[in-house]
Amino acid sequence: RPNDIAVYVGLGTIDLGITGRDLLLNSGTGAVEVTQLGFGASTFRFAAPEASAISSLQDVDGKRIATTFDRLLGDYLVSEGLKAELIHLDGAVESSVQLGVADLIADVVSTGTTLRNAGLRVFGDPILKSEGILIRSPHLDPNDERLAVMSRRLEGVLTARRYVLMDYDIPVERVAMAVGITPGYESPTVSSLHDKQWA
Repeated sequence: RPNDIAVYVGLGTIDLGITGRDLLLNSGTGAVEVTQLGFGASTFRFAAPEASAISSLQDVDGKRIATTFDRLLGDYLVSEGLKAELIHLDGAVESSVQLGVADLIADVVSTGTTLRNAGLRVFGDPILKSEGILIRSPHLDPNDERLAVMSRRLEGVLTARRYVLMDYDIPVERVAMAVGITPGYESPTVSSLHDKQWA
């Protein structure tokens, strides 16, 4: 489970793992972020009922906040000099306000549709911006060759996703112009065709 990966990596049970930054920080383990992986983007944010007067970070002080990310939220509130009652829920945090369990919530938001459907609105700056990340055990030497190999492989995938392979035929007298338009990642591959006037 993504929630457990940071724990296993932090304990050194496994050397490397892939999880979300929010899950890593909430785990409280010593696992270390190595590389951002560019998927699973989300924000961790406060949300309050549409009709509520809660609209700023200062309004959070003294309130009841439902969340799945107790440690992450607790650390954030301490850093901001705020106090609140944290109510841990394992899921469906957005329903806690309607049920009278909490005054507002702090939850992971991607599109915001679930919150809007529950009559909630986000407010304030994001508490945290998260995405999928590669993490390593604190017991693994950061110079370990296995980490370098894994990082290179993941970076290869991430790089490949930013580019497209383009293959086309062109008269040889226009190759220089074409190279200026499609220079390639390092350099274009230019091959002669059977008709030597084309490449």
